[in-house]
Amino acid sequence: MPKMRIVQVREANGPFEVVERGIPEPAPGQVRIRVEACGICHSDSFTKHGGFPGLQYPRVPGHEVVGVIDAVGADVPDWKAGARVGVGWHGGHCGHCPSCRRGDFLTCREGRIPGISYDGGYADYMIAPFEALASVPAELSAADAAPLLCAGITTYNALRHSGAHAGDLVAILGIGGLGHLGVQFAAEMGFRTVAIARGVAKGPLASKLGARHYIDSTTQNAAEELAKLGGARVILSTVTDSKTMSGAVGGLGIGGQLLIVGASFEPIEVPPIALIGGRRSLQGWPSGTSSDSEDTLAFSVLSEIRPMIEKYPLEKAAEAYERMMSGKARFRAVLTTS
Repeated sequence: MPKMRIVQVREANGPFEVVERGIPEPAPGQVRIRVEACGICHSDSFTKHGGFPGLQYPRVPGHEVVGVIDAVGADVPDWKAGARVGVGWHGGHCGHCPSCRRGDFLTCREGRIPGISYDGGYADYMIAPFEALASVPAELSAADAAPLLCAGITTYNALRHSGAHAGDLVAILGIGGLGHLGVQFAAEMGFRTVAIARGVAKGPLASKLGARHYIDSTTQNAAEELAKLGGARVILSTVTDSKTMSGAVGGLGIGGQLLIVGASFEPIEVPPIALIGGRRSLQGWPSGTSSDSEDTLAFSVLSEIRPMIEKYPLEKAAEAYERMMSGKARFRAVLTTS
């Protein structure tokens, strides 16, 4: 049987293991993808440390996958071998739960996630359901497209559904894997973009990415500085520190919204009066479907938006993961298979 390389976690908190496994065949409704690139996301820690209900081991992480279809199972409409595709966080839906019956596949009660519900893209090949597939434009390299399928779609989709209009003051809290893309999307959408991060050194980068204003949260009070600018219509929080999110609420303008895409299990503490008086709100946003991925990729091509990446061969997945988790990666680590 032909073999492929995979990087698996055998048990919660176990090490990454590079092993060989037989190349799987797609079942009905599935395709097999020859993986070219897979981004490493902070959410891969769910797989590494067993932080997701029902997760079964061994498991191959990875939900920012780009490659080429090389085998198609029965009952797969439209998709053909040779198509260039990507798979993001939304890895399939049931089609019959209350959310799916309303067409809200993103909140499917039984929604599946690559690298958590089934083996993901830290491998030479992966199997995916056809409803999870997004077409990848030729203008994007595999390594550039991969992070757009999670970090990209999460920030793009959240911003375009935020209710903000061109000319509104929109702040991006954090300039990391998500934030450096969020600044670019916000600027290209016509928002008066503010970047908030730690340290004066990130100011020139924020400006290069398209921010009109930069707030150094180590020397400035971000909420006060936003208030001086008139108050933000939207603060897109890409950080995972709940205290930082809580402290930003005071920078919202009338009707402003703290839009949260940075996942954390810690509570956000906000006095109700801070929300009531100015009709302010808190909202979360969970990535997007495969069609949203295609919209994100198309907008990135149109606006010449690209992630800043560091590339690693598949065998160095453990090293790349640790660099990402340490915050030293600038700004997304991407595994390549060749």
